[in-house]
Amino acid sequence: MEAPPDNDVLWARALHFQHHDGSPALQGVSLGVREGEILAVSGPRGSGKTTLLRCLSGLVRPQDGEVWFNSVPVHTMGPLSRERLRRDRFGWIDPAPVLVPELNAWENAALPLMLRGTGRRRAKTAALEWLDRLDVGDKARRRPHELQQAERQRVCIARALAVAPAVLFADEPTAPLHRADRAHVLRTLTTAARSHGITVLLATHEAQTAALADRAIALLDGRRVRTVHLPPLAETAVATGTTGSAGTEGLAACSLSA
Repeated sequence: MEAPPDNDVLWARALHFQHHDGSPALQGVSLGVREGEILAVSGPRGSGKTTLLRCLSGLVRPQDGEVWFNSVPVHTMGPLSRERLRRDRFGWIDPAPVLVPELNAWENAALPLMLRGTGRRRAKTAALEWLDRLDVGDKARRRPHELQQAERQRVCIARALAVAPAVLFADEPTAPLHRADRAHVLRTLTTAARSHGITVLLATHEAQTAALADRAIALLDGRRVRTVHLPPLAETAVATGTTGSAGTEGLAACSLSA
């Protein structure tokens, strides 16, 4: 078993994963992420981005290969140890907002902190701080059904940041947001990561989003490739007559890495 480099907070070697139907999702993907780095994982839908983030975060165990976090082998951990790691050290943002309907916005944002044992008052303060930064502080006492989809997603992002994770996994975090909102939310996310030393893995199919990262890797059909050319959203919409993020999906050219 090869030990990871000392300067990588997250490191993976030769990851393989197959879906239940036998189709490959990852085929020998390796990478290293430095502490405090924002790494974009780009590629069209179906390229393996979400599966890679799920393997790296311990949500699923790769069928082959290694995953290390701070020199700890995640791939050999049992389910309870991986769950504890995700709770205590990782944050996760889904493409679509998932909130507890019985809780209001600040309670949803504070929930992971309280599950860690943080007192209610301290957890509320942290949650409100991030809700304010994401421009939904005035919605703190509203339940999810009283919020717009974009507002619910901002609450989910606040929830992920409030715990000050060592690593934040963001899977298409601005997917539900209108184009005008995306730049502000992404700027808040990247600024927070840099100011708090949070390592971020950002899965995206948009070239503009990947450009905000310190570094980017590209996936296609479960393999790392040298380049995947994803046209900017506006240009794609003009060329194809479509609007929204769907216009960028499936339109990629690549060159395979050796």
